[in-house]
Amino acid sequence: MKLLVKGLLIVISAGALAVQPQSAILVLEEGTLIDVSHLGRSTADIRDAVVVIRDGRIEAVGKRGEVAFPRNAERLDVSSKFIVPGFIDGFAGLNSQAQANAYLYMGVTSIVGVGDGRRGRLLRDCRPSPRVFPLEAVQSKKDVREIDSLARSGVRVLLLHYPLAPEDVRQAVRRARALGLATIGELGFTRYIEAADAGVQAFVHTSRYSLELAPPELRARVAAEPFGPPRTDYYRLLMRYDSGDANLQEYAKRLGGANVGLIPTLSLEYIDLPDHENPWKEPVARILDPKGIHLPADPATGNREGTSSELFPEGFSLKILGIESTYARAGAKYLAGSGTSAFGTLPGISLHTELELLTRVGLTPRQALAAATANYAEVFGWSDVGSLKVGARADVVVLDENPVEDIRAAKRIHKVVLGGKVDRPRGPRQGAASPMSTVPTKCRGHSAAPCRRSIGGHTKPA
Repeated sequence: MKLLVKGLLIVISAGALAVQPQSAILVLEEGTLIDVSHLGRSTADIRDAVVVIRDGRIEAVGKRGEVAFPRNAERLDVSSKFIVPGFIDGFAGLNSQAQANAYLYMGVTSIVGVGDGRRGRLLRDCRPSPRVFPLEAVQSKKDVREIDSLARSGVRVLLLHYPLAPEDVRQAVRRARALGLATIGELGFTRYIEAADAGVQAFVHTSRYSLELAPPELRARVAAEPFGPPRTDYYRLLMRYDSGDANLQEYAKRLGGANVGLIPTLSLEYIDLPDHENPWKEPVARILDPKGIHLPADPATGNREGTSSELFPEGFSLKILGIESTYARAGAKYLAGSGTSAFGTLPGISLHTELELLTRVGLTPRQALAAATANYAEVFGWSDVGSLKVGARADVVVLDENPVEDIRAAKRIHKVVLGGKVDRPRGPRQGAASPMSTVPTKCRGHSAAPCRRSIGGHTKPA
């Protein structure tokens, strides 16, 4: 059978669309298990490791010879390879099956799913798909009263937005905590320091949580029109900050000491960096439709045409990296989120861009890996994903090279295990559009074309 997906010819054998039977017990043998615990500060890697997976969960982890498993288990030799948890993209859209495929191909097995006017409608029913933790904006007293209803609808993350006053934020955090929902702040009328004290678990976008550096009058103007003209004045203000500024240093110290994670989404500025590469050159980008991407770079050149100067001051992307470097040096905790697919970011691909940029602002490669994996347990309490501990969901990425030595090795993926099932990708160059070649390439009830409608209540997160 031959299929044509976005100009890419995929050749599938006659029986490939039937799900192949697979042992309920899978064993990964003799790879090096990379330690991403304690915010990436621990270095207790396990050589010759054995990971036992039963019915989609991690059953045992340890050194070869110390871990028992049944003789009839399916065994996968990963000697000379490196084993890490499946990657989590903490702020990402998903509006087509092709995007779901791209996430998985790049090892992204979970996303905090965002639907809005830039990213399109969030799809939750693609097959295959990364695990989706749906996000919804809370931006009024009425929204705060409806948090229970959001939880019942499947929302897992609340984006506490600009209009909320401090008391609204405190009430939302209390209710979210009672329901087990994660909280992210993208705030205006509530200061970020107040939000951290109230228990908001994470802040999103360097360009937004740096609003704390603005004087009260400008903060109020941006809060009232976060995507209107005051934004330009605020961005120009940020351009005047350097790493030695006393206000920046003081705020960085407060962030470093706060019990809050930062999701800088540096990838949103990547195409405007002077040394950026063309993200469309990644092999899996061949299955993506530029029409499903907000302000995409030109696939031929990798450059954005005619929009950067309208959106951001010249040099803004480098300034954002410098500001975030100050926060990192002060000891801030990080979660990796790409912002996909706003401002030219691409599913799966831009999560790896984010990891590289996190190392550029001062994290070690191991700390960057932790930001995309185990830190979600530290910040949100999500022990089910992002780790290879006993009982966790069996989402695993096997790499050909050591990502602790070079974070770019996180893209050199040998195998992806999703919920205990191993993919056997042939790769886009050989024709596979998805890392899971045994499943259809549609979301149920949707075509492969991007859905571009926004979902209710979520107003233009950056």
